[in-house]
Amino acid sequence: MSWITRVRTSLSNLKKRDTPDNLWVKCPSCSEMLFAREYEDNLSVCPRCEHHGRVQTDARFAQLLDPGFTVLPTPKVKEDPLKFRDSKRYGDRLKAARAANPHPDALTNAQGAIAGHQIVLGVQDFAFMGGSMGMAVGATFVAGAEAAIKARVPYVICTAAGGARMQEGILSLMQMPKATVAVSRLKRAGLPYIVVLTDPTTGGVTASYAMLGDIHIAEPGCLIGFAGQRVIQDTIREKLPEGFQRAEYLYQHGMVDMVVHRKDLKATLARVLEYLAPAKAA
Repeated sequence: MSWITRVRTSLSNLKKRDTPDNLWVKCPSCSEMLFAREYEDNLSVCPRCEHHGRVQTDARFAQLLDPGFTVLPTPKVKEDPLKFRDSKRYGDRLKAARAANPHPDALTNAQGAIAGHQIVLGVQDFAFMGGSMGMAVGATFVAGAEAAIKARVPYVICTAAGGARMQEGILSLMQMPKATVAVSRLKRAGLPYIVVLTDPTTGGVTASYAMLGDIHIAEPGCLIGFAGQRVIQDTIREKLPEGFQRAEYLYQHGMVDMVVHRKDLKATLARVLEYLAPAKAA
């Protein structure tokens, strides 16, 4: 047996190292391969092209809220009211989404503070069935507004949704006026309602509570709109302008108040809260 055969044989007996399959993240914009830990430390923003990746609920809470916040319970609603089924039962889709996510539906509220300013913060998670707005999202939004009214604090929401949840039919669309009434109650109570638009915010969410804020802040490059670009283009039969429905385009045309990099978002919210709800002197 030659020496190279002996070495090859001995190497084959060594156990292979178990390498996690989540060490790297591919940027969806520039396709750069990023070390996952460094990507998370950079707030899920690509260091090469500044693409703002989607952020899940707990990470968003940690990024924006001071330590010591409390996650509020999600209201219980009737599940699968229409007994809907496409290629799968709606109930099975809900179970799968809950198994893959830490919270029971697409919107979750927490009560805490941003740089010492007490607020209720709602976070919509696109990872949960595309952040779609169903009865649970509507009930959670109302619960967040009511918690803010009870505590006499502003309500801040980070939106991310593909629109209404089709499996709940007309019941999902009914959440639009329901949320609008909740926003009206906040305004009658004299409390600020601030919307942070993240990628993507579309459909019925855009047509309701996402565009009813006192202040609208958008993350760079995020998609914001009601109907899809192809639908609009086919309807009006004209080519849409470059960057249509992106945060920067909407800012230039007065639809949002500011576009803020994620690293500056907490400080910007703190400044806005200081203007709209200054802390009372002791």
